[in-house]
Amino acid sequence: MKRKVRIFWIVFLSAFGSFLLVIIFCMMGIFGKLPSLKELENPSILQSSEVYATDGTLMGKFYRERGNRSNANYRDISPHVIHALVATEDERFYNHSGIDVKSTMRAVFLFGKEGGGSTITQQLAKALLAQGSRNRAWRVIEKFKEYIVAIRLERNFTKEEIISLYLNAVPYGDNVYGIKMAARTFFQKEPDRLNAVEAAVLVGMLKGNYIYNPRVHYKASFDRKNIVIGQMEKNKYITAAEASKFKTAPIVLNYKKLDENTGYAPYFREVLRNEVDEALKGLTRSDGEPYNIYDDGLKIYTTINPKMQQYAEEAQAQQMPILQRALNNQRNIKTGSVWKTHENVLEAAMKNSDRWKNLKQDGLTDAQIKKNFQQKVNMKIFAWNAKRETDTVMTPMDSIKYHRQMVQSAFMVMDPVTGEVRAWVGGINFKTWKLDHANLRTKRQVGSTIKPLLYTQAMEERGLTPESMVEDVQQSFGKDQLVPATGKTCTGRTVTMASALAWSRNCATAYIMKQVGAAQFANFMERLNIPTKLEPYPSIALGSSDLSLFEMMWGYSIFGGQGFSTKPNFIVRVEDRNGNVIKRFDYGANRKEAVSEVTAYKMTKMMEGPVTKGTAAGLMQALGAKEMAGKTGTTNDNSDFWFIGFTPQLLAGVWVGCDDRFIRIENNSFYGGTAARPIWQSFFKKVFDDKTLGIDRNAEFIKPADLENEINNADMMRIIDEPQPVDEEWGNSADDYSLDTSYRIPAESKPPADDEKKDGTNIKKDGNNNNKKDTTKKTPKIGQAPPPDEKKEKKGIFRKIFGKKENEDQQ
Repeated sequence: MKRKVRIFWIVFLSAFGSFLLVIIFCMMGIFGKLPSLKELENPSILQSSEVYATDGTLMGKFYRERGNRSNANYRDISPHVIHALVATEDERFYNHSGIDVKSTMRAVFLFGKEGGGSTITQQLAKALLAQGSRNRAWRVIEKFKEYIVAIRLERNFTKEEIISLYLNAVPYGDNVYGIKMAARTFFQKEPDRLNAVEAAVLVGMLKGNYIYNPRVHYKASFDRKNIVIGQMEKNKYITAAEASKFKTAPIVLNYKKLDENTGYAPYFREVLRNEVDEALKGLTRSDGEPYNIYDDGLKIYTTINPKMQQYAEEAQAQQMPILQRALNNQRNIKTGSVWKTHENVLEAAMKNSDRWKNLKQDGLTDAQIKKNFQQKVNMKIFAWNAKRETDTVMTPMDSIKYHRQMVQSAFMVMDPVTGEVRAWVGGINFKTWKLDHANLRTKRQVGSTIKPLLYTQAMEERGLTPESMVEDVQQSFGKDQLVPATGKTCTGRTVTMASALAWSRNCATAYIMKQVGAAQFANFMERLNIPTKLEPYPSIALGSSDLSLFEMMWGYSIFGGQGFSTKPNFIVRVEDRNGNVIKRFDYGANRKEAVSEVTAYKMTKMMEGPVTKGTAAGLMQALGAKEMAGKTGTTNDNSDFWFIGFTPQLLAGVWVGCDDRFIRIENNSFYGGTAARPIWQSFFKKVFDDKTLGIDRNAEFIKPADLENEINNADMMRIIDEPQPVDEEWGNSADDYSLDTSYRIPAESKPPADDEKKDGTNIKKDGNNNNKKDTTKKTPKIGQAPPPDEKKEKKGIFRKIFGKKENEDQQ
């Protein structure tokens, strides 16, 4: 008997000693570092960074795998969720100190047949430690670490704080983490609005977030929901009658997952990501680690106005199908001859595609892959419809051609004085094309939009005025340098400088360049802070250089900005997850006086010519604006269309063109005033009509105090002569070209699945993203507004997508 007692104590003490040894080793960090007390008091759960607009609207998020979460406070979580969690996961939660001995012993002796023994606190510890090894021996070690952390959590947090930490940390499937994101993703609700059934569904998913995911396994999720309801009844959180009702209730999902393609201004958010990363370099968290935009739950406040962003995208979507139809109607597009001398472009695009890379990994030869690219398959392609996509059958090579033949566009809106960007549209569809055509690095030939900057220097440094007479004749700059290259469009007349600008006279502009000097103009552009260095060739006067829309907006800021060049800016401040300001952005240093206020005002008045009588004739009248200025631009062979214009309160610029410059609209009725200007016009009509934005039609440009001779509209119109043929950028005026209301394509931006104001209140929206109900005609075939007498459709993939009438004339 004594021997048996001795053996018992030896086994017991050995086990107990081993237990203590493992605990000591865990606490020493031999099996992995445990979080310190300070880290437990400020747990660093991965949390997505959130982007906010000027009015507090959530625009989107930056996150990585396991990081798509937004934390919710205990008071912001529905009691149904808390009751369901406690009843299902830890019935004695309020009675233990982190470890439920009874449950633990039951799990040990029954080998987990009646459930595990982990408390909510232990499960939180597991989430914080990112544990869950499948190796049983190592999992035992992990359990000990969880016991230690659970006890520490209980000693440093209230029960309510532990519940909120747990619900914010755990995964709910579909790469959704935290109760806030789960409620928004599966039910489009804030967590405090969840009812008992919805709470039971989400809590039920914690046992297996894929197996019990209602989106993919409805029956399993329904059954699991009823188990949770039963536990809530058992623990007297609901009555038997309520339980019976909830068990028969169906799961009504309203599923919408947030990703990089959803939310407001997706192109802008990509630019913002890089800007924030750069701005936070050298700044560190309290633990000395650098900030991470994906993990640290930053709050990024921007200058974007959600309504202006929506109006900008709607204006683009209204015009682009018209331009696409014109391009698709060309013979070289119909026959594919546009690609005859550009097979290298297709070859490069093919080899850069995911399909090529995947087939290469599968061991196929180049010849086999090329053959694969000629075989028709089912696919989704971009189309100008409400969803911006359609199902079709085509070869992968035809898909490459199709998407490269899409006409692209960029649109930016900013405050001309402060430089604050209000809207940013970098392309026609972020999901399909990631290239941002509005940013600093994407440059295109600017055409005649550069002329106002040359004229400004001529006024500032050479003493020219709007009334100065200039010669509209071909100019020689020596060594056989003739500008323009051909003098066919020169009238040989002497005209006022105001007329030369209004009618975009190339020859007269070359004359002005001769007065200024090519090197001097290149230096002037540098003084405006334009990053791209222009080569001092005389042809830059006509816009032969490549500049970005971002840079052109920067340059044009001198007009509405009373002579100051202001870099476009878009970040107000960045806060950490606790609301502490990490960095506040002061853009005062980005403003630089470039010309006198008087010169800027005179140029502004002179730029009213193009929007009243010149290449954008009737624009100011059509919008009913008291004062407005702008300039069109068109490059050689219609590769690029531009319009940049401004009112006293807003500056906006539009670029239109194809990514491959050899693909262009050959219809001569299109130029800057008919291709790009309609987008600008449609946007400003919406902005003027929306009184909540405070953009006034009757606003006037500020007159400088030292202006000697006041310039009024009548005087400016008097010195602009009657219409003359306008070099390369002239066509029939189309005052109402953008106002075709026979169809509507919504903005690309959609509110994120978790759309809310920063103060936590939901944004009230109607069914059309805050728009008035659409009462226009039913959307016709994809991408166009066909005439009412359409009788037959042309066969072929482009006709199927755009529904173009076979015998319809080009417009």
